Amino acid sequence: MTSGFLYFMQLFASGIAVGCLYALIALGFVLIIKATDILNFAHGEIIMISAMICYFLMAKYQFSFLTAVLITIVIAALMGVLTERLVLRPMLGEPIFAVVMITIGLSIFLRSLAGITFGHDNYVFPSPFPKEPIHLAGITLSMTQIWVMVSTALLVIIFFIFFKYSRMGLAMRGTADDQETALLMGISTKRVFAMVWGIAFVTAAIAGISLANVMVVNIGLTFTAISAFPAIILGGLESIPGAIIGGLVIGVIENLVGGYLDQAIGGGVKDVTPFVVLFLILMIKPYGLFGKEEIERV
Repeated sequence: MTSGFLYFMQLFASGIAVGCLYALIALGFVLIIKATDILNFAHGEIIMISAMICYFLMAKYQFSFLTAVLITIVIAALMGVLTERLVLRPMLGEPIFAVVMITIGLSIFLRSLAGITFGHDNYVFPSPFPKEPIHLAGITLSMTQIWVMVSTALLVIIFFIFFKYSRMGLAMRGTADDQETALLMGISTKRVFAMVWGIAFVTAAIAGISLANVMVVNIGLTFTAISAFPAIILGGLESIPGAIIGGLVIGVIENLVGGYLDQAIGGGVKDVTPFVVLFLILMIKPYGLFGKEEIERV
């Protein structure tokens, strides 16, 4: 294989790893949008807080990585259920704009609370993975990248089985498609909403822990969620497979552009690439690859 092709494959493989992170973040957004029609602007704060919790459990309290991850996931699930019950449920029947403003207020509150609780310093996550990379057919991947890809794949499989075969998964799908019909069928939509928020926060926790292994852990980690918006729009606001595919596509495009154009033009091109893709999607196919086009007759 030529060096040029190997370089392309290296960028592509690294882009898949980045795309898996975007897919995890986008998945949490889409789960809530699909079930409740709410865009949760506090999602980034949950990612950051989860990373902080896992860091302190390992660095300060000497928990093992797997134990810290499990505790963080449980805490994130409880936070999701409590957020739905205490913050969102009292807003039932209110305009969507008011509910969105509540999530914005929640994001500001959580960011301030995290700063007070954890501080504003930079922390280096005690990664449990070996530093030695793995070489596969000339492509080099770190153990962290492999862990991100494997954990994302496992999570997607678990979600597929849960939504297709479990009773609660079917109830969540029915509620997302038509809340009134779900109520007539005896499904407790309030319980479903609480479960959706809990699961979405769990995906945010896994994304936060994954990000902590490749980035410095600090309050600024919350802004990483913004990078997932192009993936959400590309896949379609209410499409779970679209969120995964959109995340992978954005990650690969971003990495390829960074590998080729950043060297030719200069730095900074990689950072704006996802949002250039976002603008193009909105102009060409605003409902995304798997989104449902809604036509309103007047």
